[in-house]
Amino acid sequence: MKMKKNIFKKLPLGKKTSYIQKYSPALLKGIPRNLNYNKLDLSRDKQFFHGKDIWTLYELSWLNKNGIPQIAIGDVQFNCKNKNIAESKSVKLYLNSFNQSIFNDWNEVKYIIKNDLSKISKGNVDVALYKIEELEKKAIGTLLGFCIDDQDIIIRNFEFNNKYLLHSTRDVLVEETLVSHILKSNCLITNQPDWGSVQIKYSGKKIDHAALLRYLVSFRQHNEFHEQCVERIFHDIMQYCNPKKLSVYARYTRRGGIDINPWRSNTHFIPTKERLSRQ
Repeated sequence: MKMKKNIFKKLPLGKKTSYIQKYSPALLKGIPRNLNYNKLDLSRDKQFFHGKDIWTLYELSWLNKNGIPQIAIGDVQFNCKNKNIAESKSVKLYLNSFNQSIFNDWNEVKYIIKNDLSKISKGNVDVALYKIEELEKKAIGTLLGFCIDDQDIIIRNFEFNNKYLLHSTRDVLVEETLVSHILKSNCLITNQPDWGSVQIKYSGKKIDHAALLRYLVSFRQHNEFHEQCVERIFHDIMQYCNPKKLSVYARYTRRGGIDINPWRSNTHFIPTKERLSRQ
């Protein structure tokens, strides 16, 4: 607990900050991925799951050699094996430091962002930059699957409880994709709400949809980062439902000009990257 408090003290999240408008990589802060995992044993899961955290950067601008502002939308993908999570507010402040900085071209900006985020996350990072006109005609996406949200059940308890998944499978083998748009958790540091949609694709014994919905609703007052919530969902379904194949993908609404969309899988999985209607 003392280590966690020491880490939090060094983060800008939840604190009043000044906005530096000259390129400053020192603004970036990393958070150990294993933070808050004291009650979640991922050692077994990490041997076979893979995945990425897809970040969309909507507020990215800099000056070209003539002083003309350049606007881009960034696509950043952190490997889930990276040692650190990039703290989101520090990334926002870091991106703001590009605003009045001059760079030679788009490739230089892309290289700098990739290098800086790789260093702070201590692992592999992929970066792509898009012009506005490249994305203007792209349609709003959707998470394909059967939506489990409209069930006629009663829920009175909103405390996190993974035991809803205990004994939740039936002796019939299926391969199905389930979707829920009710995922809500709270930031581990600020307690601000994080809203998202989640897609769960699995093959194995059929999971009771009511039990799964109760489990997802129990995140409503739970405090963790986006990435940790997705890994927790993956871990809990593996532990209690024991599917042969499992992929969990969440797309969260943006905060501070950034949306974060983690996915974890133990099979071949290609996530859709189109933004959803709430993003």
